[in-house]
Formats: sequence, C-alpha cells, structure tokens
Amino acid sequence: MEKTEFTLEFEKPLRDLQHRLEELLAASEEQNFDVSAEAETIRDRLTETKRRIYTDLTSWQRVQLSRHPHRPYSLDYIGRIFTNFQELHGDRAYGDDQALIGGTAFFDGQPVMIIAQQKGREVKENLRRNFGMPHPEGYRKALRLMNMADRFKLPILCFIDTKAAYAGVGSEERHVSEAIARNLREMTLLKVPIIGIIIGEGGSGGALGIAVVDRLLVQEYAYYSVIPPEGCAAILWRDRQFTETAADALKLGARELMEQGIADAVVEEPLGGAHSDPDTAADSLRTALRKHLAAVRDLSTEDLLEQRYNKYRRMGEFRNDG
Repeated sequence: MEKTEFTLEFEKPLRDLQHRLEELLAASEEQNFDVSAEAETIRDRLTETKRRIYTDLTSWQRVQLSRHPHRPYSLDYIGRIFTNFQELHGDRAYGDDQALIGGTAFFDGQPVMIIAQQKGREVKENLRRNFGMPHPEGYRKALRLMNMADRFKLPILCFIDTKAAYAGVGSEERHVSEAIARNLREMTLLKVPIIGIIIGEGGSGGALGIAVVDRLLVQEYAYYSVIPPEGCAAILWRDRQFTETAADALKLGARELMEQGIADAVVEEPLGGAHSDPDTAADSLRTALRKHLAAVRDLSTEDLLEQRYNKYRRMGEFRNDG
C-alpha cells in the first residue's frame, strides 16, 4: 500500500524544499531544459536543513518522531531481522490480545523467543490491535511465552512500542495492574538472557510490563518514560499546553536515558528517523542485538540473575533523611 504524505510541524521546511525540487524537475522534463545546477543547489539545501533539524530536536519533537505513522513497527523489524517467525497465540485464560504478539524465530541461525507490542497502520488494524495498548491478557500471554522460553533455554527479545497499557473498564476488570506487576516479578527470575528494544514509544507500565531486561536498547528517536508528556502536563498543570515543558522535565530521550543509567545503548537511526530508511534502521538494530545478546548469552545463571538484580538496584537516587 502506498504511503500517504505526513509531515510534522518541524519538518515543514524539508517538505517545502522537496516540493520545490519536484516542481523544478517536472518543469525541466516538460519543457526539456537543463536544471541540473539549480536542482543540485536545492539538494544541498535539503541535506543541510535535514542535518540541522534532526541534530537539534527538542524532547517533544523526539516524542512526535517516535509516533510518526510511517515509523517501522515490531513486525516490520521482525520480518527484516529474523527468519521463520512463528507467532503463538492466547494467554490460556481469556483470549488473544493482538496488541502484544509473540513467538519463536531464528536470529543468526539461533532460536529465540520474541515478545513485541504491535500498532496498526489503518483504522481497521488499529482497532484490532487496540492502537498498540495491550490488555491484561496480552501481558499474560507474554509471561506464558517467557516461561516457555525459560523451559527451552531460549533468549528472549522484547520489542517495546506502546503509549501505555489499555486502561479501559474491561482491562481494569481483568486486572491489568496485577498482570503487569506479575510480569515485573517473574521477569527478574527468568534464567535466560532478556534483551529489550524500545523502537518507538516506551510509555508507563505498559512498556515496563515487558521491559525487565538484562540489556535495554533504545533507538535514537524513541523515548521511555513513566508517563507520556501529555498525561504529565494534564496531571501537574491541568493544561496540555505544558506538554513540551513536561517532555523536557521527564528526561525521556535516548541519550538522557543513557546518562541516567536506564538504557545500555542507543541504536542510531538514519538521519530523519527510522521511517526514512527502514532497511538501514533494521541493519543497525541487528548489529546492536548481536552485540548485546553475545555479551550475556554465555553468562552462568547465577551471574545473569545477579547482574539483572544489580542493574535495577543501581537506578535512581535514594535518600535516608531519618
């Protein structure tokens, strides 16, 4: 399906230059005159403008980029990086949540278990996948597959991309908070390596429910936060006009997550975002996965669990004012 054009506010200078270039080339073809010099000048301006925009993004602009509708989703990466992905369904208790998928695959010829949050492209698919916001049965399915991976000694790779877990009435009735809390506890005890990759949005407990990992990788224009900026602004200021202020205060960007000791690596994206060149973005992700999986794959069970425990104990600042 052909992509519809979508431009973020801060990308409009690029769109205008691109349109000028297209109009110039179309006129040249129609009237048969040489515009190579003028076209090259515009291309140079495009390159420089793109570099200037994407190397100086605000926190809120990074959040917007992480939500770009053309950004690769989990299944896009799974198809490019892995072979023989076999999706497994259901939590064996209530149903099959399509916002959170999982199954076995091969990575560099070795079997792995994939757990992934998946958004939709079109209205029908977004409704089926609940806009990438998992229900409790999604987290219970994830735990079922993680326990299966533990039994068969398969490394677990978690692709994280959700604004939050679904907070509707049905989700609360089926105890979404309990499902997430159980995952947090059980993931600390799994005896196989777990790699987490934030490929877009990493919002709230919805992301954390599959993110207790040995290595956390964050794509360059992704974010990870205790709450989306709009929700933070609505709670603290009761006004969404403070969304940009909230995004800055949350320190949710990839580089800031590294500085805080939350992320273990930033995975670079093509200039302009992963959606501008999904194949290159997938290659970068493959390289990062290979490196970090190798770093933990051969650890003894005792060392693996101890390092995972210490990773989370080191996060944050603690005071005893008593």
